[in-house]
Amino acid sequence: MKIAAAQYGIGEPRDFAAFAERVSSRVAAAAQAGAEFVVLPEYLALEAAAALDAATRADFARSLAGLQARHEDFLALARGLAHEHAIHLVAGTFLLDVGGGRYRNRAHLVSPEGKLAFQDKLTLTGFERAAGVIEPGDELKVFDTAFGRVGIDVCYDVEFPLYARAQVEAGARVILVPSCTDTEAGATRVRVGCQARALENQVYVACAVTAGTAPWSPALDVNSGRAAIYTPIDRGFPSDGVLTHADEGADWTIAELDLAALDAFKREAQVANANDWFAQERPAVARARLERL
Repeated sequence: MKIAAAQYGIGEPRDFAAFAERVSSRVAAAAQAGAEFVVLPEYLALEAAAALDAATRADFARSLAGLQARHEDFLALARGLAHEHAIHLVAGTFLLDVGGGRYRNRAHLVSPEGKLAFQDKLTLTGFERAAGVIEPGDELKVFDTAFGRVGIDVCYDVEFPLYARAQVEAGARVILVPSCTDTEAGATRVRVGCQARALENQVYVACAVTAGTAPWSPALDVNSGRAAIYTPIDRGFPSDGVLTHADEGADWTIAELDLAALDAFKREAQVANANDWFAQERPAVARARLERL
């Protein structure tokens, strides 16, 4: 399974066609490099809001409302790219109006045959809560693909261990993380979350990020982070748990994930974090006992 995680430089496309061309050219480059699974970042669709008038795109809630007319175009773009390049595509996220002026931060997964699935972001950041128009998702999923089962944890969600753990218990061996962070601290939290999930579950974690600056957008104004693919930290894997990361200015980081080796490794590993998870749940240690000194 060859996977590509985007380090997507945000631009200012003049219209949706220009946005589609920017996305298409980058996905084509990843496919030409042999990628079979492609992951685009969180808030990708917001780049298309650059085509809205200045007052609308400068207001987060108004820009979300203005983008809704392009939702079907966005899905058609994702389906077309997945079919054209015979890839599985995590098409970043689109903040979709689900009624009553409330939006969900939705990551779409498209198969080469055009089948469509999605994972909503389950935990909101402070920025998203403060916006007052975004609501969390209410269902955690695992997706059965031609390469096996995968899970999607949208950005902040990867910082919570029980989401990825439930996905792994449902058979996921790869966790895909579309992300968007505006500070070095935020990027570090996502990176640490990705590495922790890879370590404790002994799976691959691939993180796509936004990059660059977009002063026209209150959500995409500053972008930090580095696209990377993480592994277990044990025999047969990199000692720092980083399989690959994107260089500064690069559009992608791409690597082959050896799923058969992952399964074999779990039988021969120095430690067994995934299997030893349940030791935390023993009644005697489920709660800390207070001792007074």
